[in-house]
Amino acid sequence: MSFRTPLSTARGLGSAKHGVGHWLSERVAAVALVPLVIWGAFAVIRLAALDYYGAVAWISEPVNATLMILTIAVSFMHMQSGLRVVIEDYVYTHLNKAACLLANLFICGLFGALAVFSILKVALGGA
Repeated sequence: MSFRTPLSTARGLGSAKHGVGHWLSERVAAVALVPLVIWGAFAVIRLAALDYYGAVAWISEPVNATLMILTIAVSFMHMQSGLRVVIEDYVYTHLNKAACLLANLFICGLFGALAVFSILKVALGGA
């Protein structure tokens, strides 16, 4: 039994079968960010009491560097996904929408990669 009207069937309106994946990835990233942000808050409190060399030693520990990279990576992925939805909902011109979506992808990717590179540089002793 179909609940669609004949007109909507003729126009092909309905689910494009790809929205659930985007919705689910946003929620998974949000759930993953909860413990990471709590860890990050405690890390910032701890780092506030350290000097530069203490902070470098702290980030050089593998667990801290890994958790920091995970926090950055998931945060930028979540931000890009959320901004993509805003752009898709509120930018109406196809050319502007495509340009904004590309800019969103490249800017989030670039700054995320720079943040991860910076963490790795300090953690591996390049700073």
